Amino acid sequence: MVPAGIRDFFVASASVAGALIGLLFVAITVSAERLSREKPGTQVHRIRAAAALTAFTNALAVSLFSLIPGQKIAVTAVVVAALGLLFVAAALLSLLRLRQVRWATTRDALFLIGLAVVFVIQLDEGISLIADPGNSGDVNTIAILVVCCFLIGIIRAWELAGGPSIGLAREVTSMIRDHEHGQERGDEPPPAPSDDLAERGPG
Repeated sequence: MVPAGIRDFFVASASVAGALIGLLFVAITVSAERLSREKPGTQVHRIRAAAALTAFTNALAVSLFSLIPGQKIAVTAVVVAALGLLFVAAALLSLLRLRQVRWATTRDALFLIGLAVVFVIQLDEGISLIADPGNSGDVNTIAILVVCCFLIGIIRAWELAGGPSIGLAREVTSMIRDHEHGQERGDEPPPAPSDDLAERGPG
């Protein structure tokens, strides 16, 4: 059974998941032309859209079924986690098939692996909860995984919409690269005025 103290969380998370799925559909509609083109980078955008939808759907299903009286959250957690793992496997195989596994898509692959880790933990917690329905610790862990799905889905949706990405490592690398290029061009600051000119002043 879902503890009474955490039911409010699942009520709120179900509402949030529904709203985020609606916004994701809007983002997909706006990006429909980019997702329908047959170009090398198109499949990556499709995977990002599907990953965001999978994460949000997982959170929505777990939250809604947890509110139904009876032992529903455990079975739901197992089923949607297994479906999520199938999606991750298909997405990684898609990248391999199109030979798009390179440095530019490494970040997308890492997000898929992170999503797979969430689903593996959820699958394990769901199985444990089926064996011991009274274990509130497993329910709390599943609730935390729901939050993780929200975070992963939001990041994937942001990248799908073409939002700017600013990272510390990227900015530091850019600063070092710009400094090195400046030295190669021989750029130097203008010379300081001499003491004689400073004493005479203007004119």
